[in-house]
Amino acid sequence: MLLALDVMGGDNAPAETCRGALMACDRFPDLEVALVGTGSRVAPLIAEASSSVAKRLHVVNAEEVITMDELPSVAIRNKRKSSLRIAMEMVRSGEAQGCISAGNTGAIVAGGVLVVGRIPGIDRPGLGVPLPAIDRLRMLIDVGATVRSKPLNLVQFALMGGLYMRHVLNVADPKVALLANGEEEIKGDDVIAQARDVLRKGPFTFIGYVEGKDIPVGPADVVVCDGFTGNILLKVMEGLGEAVYALLREEMGQRILPKVGMVFMLPMLKELWTRFDYEQYGGTPLLGVRGAVIKAHGRSKAPAIASALGVARDFVLKRGVELISREITQGGM
Repeated sequence: MLLALDVMGGDNAPAETCRGALMACDRFPDLEVALVGTGSRVAPLIAEASSSVAKRLHVVNAEEVITMDELPSVAIRNKRKSSLRIAMEMVRSGEAQGCISAGNTGAIVAGGVLVVGRIPGIDRPGLGVPLPAIDRLRMLIDVGATVRSKPLNLVQFALMGGLYMRHVLNVADPKVALLANGEEEIKGDDVIAQARDVLRKGPFTFIGYVEGKDIPVGPADVVVCDGFTGNILLKVMEGLGEAVYALLREEMGQRILPKVGMVFMLPMLKELWTRFDYEQYGGTPLLGVRGAVIKAHGRSKAPAIASALGVARDFVLKRGVELISREITQGGM
């Protein structure tokens, strides 16, 4: 299996992205990675790879890079020699079965639509983030691919999220909910209400509305919202986690007893941090396009890149695109 990695995308590129590719190839013997980026910078970074890994790495030179502050649709159209654009063209041509980038989110979404192309019948793609919660993983979709959503978009997000949870993350009976400002049916706007009426007849167990507080501890496996709301919610959750961590360190630095107690709490805290560490889950799938397109966190280091490559590999092996395409063709919703 060949996956195309935009090694120039992200805050820590290309050193960490290349190192992540080495880790992924070491972890998955069936994986080959096309390292798409500035060849002169990439080659020294993989020079120490073992022979078994080196033969599965392929450097694809790219003369341009799409930066984080560029207008997404303009950049993906105009920078045809960029690492992201070339990686996506490899997916479109069938040369690669998926692509991964930690770069500009908007450009990844634009490229997914304009270069890779949408699955026939899908109105707009959705970015689905697997979120670690108290008892299991949950998916929040959409988190930024489609900023303003129609009822049809929310319905299709629910379908794609449910399929991903069932077939890729092995949740036997994924429960789907709409994010609203209350659990009562009188809550939400007309868009959410229209989506609710359709989802009641859908192929997955629909449990109605949930509030933001229910995402970490509630009954839903898939929480559906528009991309504007989802993106803000995701950023708030990330910021809150960082704030709690910073406050804990500050309090411990000022007091003696917490420092002593920390010796006994350290194993528990490490396990807790692992459960909520985005590097363990790697990437966010752009669902609804004709290929495995995975968005890694912009701050990803090598372990997160390796995990993102693993996410793409699983999506390909479990035929995620075909599953979504078949469900849409058969009128799943």
